[in-house]
Amino acid sequence: MPTMLIETEATPNPATVKFLPGRIVMDAGTRDFATPEEAEASPLATALFDLGDVTGVFFGRDFVSVTAAPGVSWSELKPDVLAMLMDHFTAQMPLFRTGGADFSVPAEEETFTDDPADADIVAQIRELIDTRVRPAVANDGGDIVYRGFDKGKVFLRMQGACSGCPSSTATLKNGIEQLLRHYVPEVTEVRAV
Repeated sequence: MPTMLIETEATPNPATVKFLPGRIVMDAGTRDFATPEEAEASPLATALFDLGDVTGVFFGRDFVSVTAAPGVSWSELKPDVLAMLMDHFTAQMPLFRTGGADFSVPAEEETFTDDPADADIVAQIRELIDTRVRPAVANDGGDIVYRGFDKGKVFLRMQGACSGCPSSTATLKNGIEQLLRHYVPEVTEVRAV
């Protein structure tokens, strides 16, 4: 069996650790699993939840973020997660079960529609999120997905390490909201959904 080194990084969310297997995890998009039921689409996510101390799994382009349950010690959980990731990637197992969707936004959330009159504003917002916000947030083991724009308010979904992170509100208000308001004057507020 080939050997591999999986690096780990702390994230701003103390409950979440970012694991870097040194290879592409997802060719395109991201995928966030917040419950064992959602994880059923992925053998790896299911196995991580089956450890019992995991409350969230997030697949990024070249990383997997894992969130531990409250009170769980990462010094005890990390070896189990590393072993599971190593077994999965060295065996070159599929990330998703056949028919398991590998998209970043769950189907029930795809119904938000923007006002066509706001198309130029929405395009500017999406571009800023994709070029400025998402790369920075990915460095911290998470992702932010555009959900909608309505009457000056931008709605974003926080995923991975960003979901439930103590500093996520500060990131939204002090970072993302200021950036969007600076470049897109029509933006008055940013909210997490």
